[in-house]
Amino acid sequence: MTGEGSLGAPTREIIKWQDPDFADAAKLDAEMRRVFDICHGCRRCFNLCDSFPRLFDLIDNSPKEDVEHLESDDFKPVVEACTLCDMCFMTKCPYVPPHSFMLDFPHLMLRHRFVEAQKGHKDFTQAQLAEMDRNGTMARFASPIINWASDKKNKPVRALMEKTAGIDAKATLPKFHARTFVSTAKQKENEVNAAAPAFGKRKAALYATCFVNYNKPETGMDARAVLNHIGVETKIAYPGCCGMPFLERAELDRVAQNAAKVSRELCKLIDQGFDIVALTASCGLMLKFEWALICPDNPDIKRVQENTFDIDEYVVDVAKKEGLPPGLTPLPEGVTVHLACHARAQNMGPKAAEMLKMIPDTPVDVIERCSGHGGTFGVVKPTHDLAVKVGKPVFKAAGAKPRGHIVSDCPLAAMHIVSHLESNGADTPAREPEHPIQIMARAFGLKCE
Repeated sequence: MTGEGSLGAPTREIIKWQDPDFADAAKLDAEMRRVFDICHGCRRCFNLCDSFPRLFDLIDNSPKEDVEHLESDDFKPVVEACTLCDMCFMTKCPYVPPHSFMLDFPHLMLRHRFVEAQKGHKDFTQAQLAEMDRNGTMARFASPIINWASDKKNKPVRALMEKTAGIDAKATLPKFHARTFVSTAKQKENEVNAAAPAFGKRKAALYATCFVNYNKPETGMDARAVLNHIGVETKIAYPGCCGMPFLERAELDRVAQNAAKVSRELCKLIDQGFDIVALTASCGLMLKFEWALICPDNPDIKRVQENTFDIDEYVVDVAKKEGLPPGLTPLPEGVTVHLACHARAQNMGPKAAEMLKMIPDTPVDVIERCSGHGGTFGVVKPTHDLAVKVGKPVFKAAGAKPRGHIVSDCPLAAMHIVSHLESNGADTPAREPEHPIQIMARAFGLKCE
C-alpha cells in the first residue's frame, strides 16, 4: 500500500477494453462519480487544462454542490476538454496507482469516449482526420492544391471548410508534400561518419511516423543526417501509423490492429540489431507505453517497447555511452524548447533540453507546460478556441525571450505556438516551428534545406 505523497513512480493499469465491464455505461458512470468526487476534494489540477475548471464549476454551481446529484449528461463537456496529454496523471495527481484510490483521469476520459463510440456517437470530421495514412497517400498527388486550399490566408475556402467540415478557419493546418520522408530518403546518400566514436557500435531504424513522413520530411532527413554524423548506421522504417489518432477517438480496436501490424515489422529490424527511434513524442509514447496497455499479451509489442527510443533520448544516450564527434558550433540566437506533454509522459527526463545544451554558447530556454493542441483538438471548431486558451501561458513564455528558434518534440505543438506568437503580434523575428533534432543538425552544419 502506497500513501499520498509517496516518492514511488506512477504505474499504469492495463486498459481492459475487451472486458464487457469496460463498456458498461452504468459502471462507467459510477467510476466517473467516484473519481470526480476525489478530484472535487483535491483540486490540485485546476490549472492544467479546462477539464478540471469545467468539473469544479459544474459541482460548485449545482444545487447541492456535490457529485452525487449531478446529471450524467453534464459530464460530457469535462470529457471534451481532455486532450489525453497525461500531465494530470504524471505531474499532479497524488492518487494515481499504486495509491489505493487508483485514479487515472486521462484513461477514464478515454473510457467515456469508448462507451460513447460504442453507442454510435462519432464525429465524422475527426474520424476522417484520423485516417493519416490514407490522407497522406492521397494528398501526395495534389499537395500544391491542398496546401493552397488549407492556408489560413485563403479565407473563402477556409470559411467553407469551417462551415461544412467543422475545421476552424483560424487553425493552422499542416502542409503535405509530394515526396514523403521514406521516398526522399531513398534518393539521398546515407553515409555514416567512420571517424565518430559510435561508428560500428550502433544501428537505428528511424520510425518515420505519419506526420514526419507526410507533413515534415525535412525533420526525418535532419534526424538521419545527425545520426549518420555521430556514427550511427540508419534505416528508415514506416510500416504504418502508430494509431495515436485512433486512440484520441477511443477506437481501441483500430489501435490494436495498427500496433500488431507495425510491431511485427519493427521486430524484424530489432532482429537485425537495430534500435527503434521514434521521430515524434506522441509516437514514442505509443510504442513505449500505450500499445502495451492496450495489447498486453502481444510479444512483438513487448519487444518494441524494450527497444524504442525517442530521437532526442537516443542522441543523448549515444553521447553518454560512445561520445559525439567534434564540430558543434554555437547558435548565439538561442533556442526556446517546449517540452511536449507526450515526451514528459515517457518518464525519460527533459531529453530535448539535455541534448540542445550540448551545443556550446547557445542559450536554451525551457517551457514545461501543455501547448493546448492535442491532435485534432486544436483544429476542429468545437475545441480550437479552448486549445488557444490552454496554450496562452506557453505563447507568453515563448514570446518573453525572442530566441531564434522555437522547437518541440510535438510538431503540432510547435506549429500551434509559432502561429499564435504571430497572431499575438509578439515582437519576435520570423520563426518556423522546428524539432529539436533539426537544431542539432544546424549546429553540426548538416541542416537539410
